[in-house]
Amino acid sequence: MKKILFKYLFCLTIPVIFLSCTAKKKMVYFQTPLNTAESNKNYNPVLHTDDLLSIIVLGMDVETVKPFNIPAQNITNSLGGGYSQGTQTSAGYLIDADGNIDFPVIGKIKAAGLTRSALIDTLKGRLKPHLVNPTLIVRMLNYKVTVLGEVRNPGTFTIPNERVTLPEALGIAGDLLITAKRKNVLVVRDVEGKKTEFRVDLTSKDLFSSPVYYLNQNDLVYVEPNRAKMNSSVINQANASLIVSISSLIVTVIVLIRNK
Repeated sequence: MKKILFKYLFCLTIPVIFLSCTAKKKMVYFQTPLNTAESNKNYNPVLHTDDLLSIIVLGMDVETVKPFNIPAQNITNSLGGGYSQGTQTSAGYLIDADGNIDFPVIGKIKAAGLTRSALIDTLKGRLKPHLVNPTLIVRMLNYKVTVLGEVRNPGTFTIPNERVTLPEALGIAGDLLITAKRKNVLVVRDVEGKKTEFRVDLTSKDLFSSPVYYLNQNDLVYVEPNRAKMNSSVINQANASLIVSISSLIVTVIVLIRNK
């Protein structure tokens, strides 16, 4: 009788252990060792058409630099920590369809395709006839990424520091839901005017060397639902199976005790 009982317990326990191991493989981030992970060092974002820039010119004489500045006011829906959700309304310089900004006094300046530091150097060169050793502060006002799908707080988020990684963006969106597919996260990016897809496995260290580890402005992140979500949640079915298994075990034990 003890052998029979042991067989029942063994048969009922194995599926539960297997289910637990399978769930861990699907749910846990960064499962491979990270001590050998290579980081993506190619983060050097460039400016694009429709980027909105804040450009502040500073100098020793406030009145001298005043003609080169425009007032800026921000109206945002803050999410805390400096991040905001939705559309940001600000006074700034919009890069037009030709890639130019219209700067006070000195006129059109090519901005698209330049990094922020390169634009600062260009502006300083154009300001030389007017100002002596000016200081320029250039920021992107509409650096935003969109996170959709199986996250707690999907939406479009404005990034204040113009630098955000994929894990950080998912964190801003409230992290992935339990129903999210972690091994096939989609990132859509504009590359030379074409929409390009990248697939990322959040359970692998390869994420850190991915070209989309650092997100660019206007990147779209989509987290697909896993099979559990698409099939009315395998997790609920697993819970039901576990309950049935435990109930069967209890009934079996009672029957065996009574027949002893």
